Formats: sequence, C-alpha cells, structure tokens
Amino acid sequence: MSTLKKILILGKLPPPFMGPALATKIILESSLKDRYSLLHLDTKAYDSLSELGKWSIKKVIRNFRIYFRMFNVCLFEKPAMILIPISQATSGFIKDSIFILIARLTRRRVLLQLRGSDFKTWVEGSSSIVQGYVSFVLKRCQGVIVLGNSLRTLFAKYFPMEKIYVVPNGANYSLNFSVKNNSPLKILYLANLQASKGIEDLIDAVAILCKEGKPDFKVDVVGAWRKEETRLSCEKMVDQNKLPVQFHAPDAGAAKMKFLSDADIFVFPPRAPEGHPWVIVEAMAAGLPVISTDRGSIAECILDGTNGFIVPVNKPDAIASRMNQLIKDASLRERMGRESRRLYEQYFTEQKMVDRLSDTFEKVMA
Repeated sequence: MSTLKKILILGKLPPPFMGPALATKIILESSLKDRYSLLHLDTKAYDSLSELGKWSIKKVIRNFRIYFRMFNVCLFEKPAMILIPISQATSGFIKDSIFILIARLTRRRVLLQLRGSDFKTWVEGSSSIVQGYVSFVLKRCQGVIVLGNSLRTLFAKYFPMEKIYVVPNGANYSLNFSVKNNSPLKILYLANLQASKGIEDLIDAVAILCKEGKPDFKVDVVGAWRKEETRLSCEKMVDQNKLPVQFHAPDAGAAKMKFLSDADIFVFPPRAPEGHPWVIVEAMAAGLPVISTDRGSIAECILDGTNGFIVPVNKPDAIASRMNQLIKDASLRERMGRESRRLYEQYFTEQKMVDRLSDTFEKVMA
C-alpha cells in the first residue's frame, strides 16, 4: 500500500491544446507522480472550443456530475491537499468556487493556482457583491500559486505574501539548440489565431517590412482561428500585399517541435493579459530569439536586449523594427538564441517546475 501523500489535481486535459489544459497534462505526467500519489479530476464540461464560454443545459448537467465526483473523491480518498485552478471571470470563478467550498466542507486543504494575470482587474471591475464573494471564498484557502514574481501583488489583498507562491511553467522538450541561417530566414508565430494574441499586429509588421524593401524572410503562422472575421482580415492582408506569410493548421507533438526547430526567430506579441505562455517556454527551449510584449510574466523570461525584445502592445511598427534588426544581424540572433536556451535550462525545465511545486505543496500541507 502506497505511503505517498495523496494530492488531488483539478483541471482540464487536452484536446483542445490550450495553456491550462497543457499545464495539467504536464504536471500529471511529470516526476511529481513519484513524490506524491496524484489523483486527477477532469473539469472539462465542453466538447470543443466553440462551446467555450457558452451556457447550455448539457454543460450544467456535466458540471453537477463533476462536483459529485469531487465530493466522493474528497470523502473516500481523503487527499492531503487539493490544487484548484481559478478563473478570472465571474461565471468561471463561481463555477470554480463550488470546488473550493466542497473541499473545505470535507476539511481538505486548498491550494489555488492562477494561470493568467487579469484577476485583480476583473475583481476591481466587478460589483461589490462579487468582490465580497471572492474575498469570502479565497480566505478559506491555504495559499495561491502565480506564474511570476510580478503577479504576486494580484492576491496581496487576500493572502500574506508568504502564502503567495511563484511557480513558472516548465517542461522538457526534444529540442536542441543549433545555429541556423535559413535562406529565406524563417520567422515563427505559434498560438491561437486571435486578435488578443497579436496575430494582426504580426501581419501588419510584415507588411511594414515589405513596404520598406522586403528582406529575405518568410513567416510561418501555426494555430487555430478563433473568429472568422479575424481569419478573413488576415488572409486578405496577406493576399493583397503578397506577403511572405503561410498559414498552417494547429500542430502538436513532433510536427510542432519541427516548426520550432526549423525557425530562426519567434514572434508572439499578445495584446491581452497573459500568464506565462507555454509557447514562450517552447521557443526558449528551441534556442530562439523572441519578440514579445510585456504581458503577465513574459518580461521575466524574455529579457529585453538579452534573449529577445519586449515591444509595446499593439505596435506593429515596433515589431517590424525588431524583426528587421534580427533579420539583418546573424550574430545577434545567435547570441540571443543561446541566451534563450541557457535561461530555459536554468529556470524552465520540468524538473525546475516540479521542485517548485513540491516545495509549495509541502509548505501548504504543513
């Protein structure tokens, strides 16, 4: 009979391949399972991305079944601690709060995890009733995990600082650093194709570069379109201006790693709040110079001028300028790429994440 402490992990699993679902999968398959007896409750109540954020009787019934399963796990498995990801939107938080209340009703310790950075903005923009309910729920928990040091202030109102833990994303990838000088140079964008992720800003930046005198480069855009109007707008821009941009369906596994291995430069300029995007970790593991924006904890791993550039949000001209700088300077690309790989190995491997999670779990269970 196992003597390992039982920990219940709540969270969705892919598909679809979104950040939180990917994080749950990596945690469950990591060496953390050698240190604890990991239990898992899949909280996914939808079948596809098109159902995300939409109300339906089917989803309500599924959620009640999930709550019932959790109650049974808490009652009969008696986990020492429960890790619960929380939403930063009213309907999502209310749904997540029921998990928290079930855990506390069955006298289980609760560690929260926020996989974004917009929590405080959402709470402060909500009604006094919602704000009061958030405070009531959070103060029944034993701590919270955020993805970067700069995000600890999001919960300063609810927890003492020693109970706000920092655990950035980390994973192992079959990627090795190599100096590349493709002809044409390959620029990669890898994310869901939506305005909030900066896809339109990238296309506009490419258009600016081509108008100024097209350098020898091509752009691979890999991901799923979230809105038809965004797809039509971007494809029209590419076709009308004959831009060197090729769109690819979303890829996972070996196909995704090949895009990263083959690229010279990685660009991901989100407009909306982020946490610690997995695509940034993957690009660093591939040894790529990265152009991104200061969203969430991105600026804690993409150090401006060291392993990439941080540009202002929604500024295609700034993206174009930094792309041009990297395209023209092979030694700069190599130096920044090597630094990306070094920082990844030092801070963002699976082992680093597991060690931080394990340390946090022990503190919460103590």
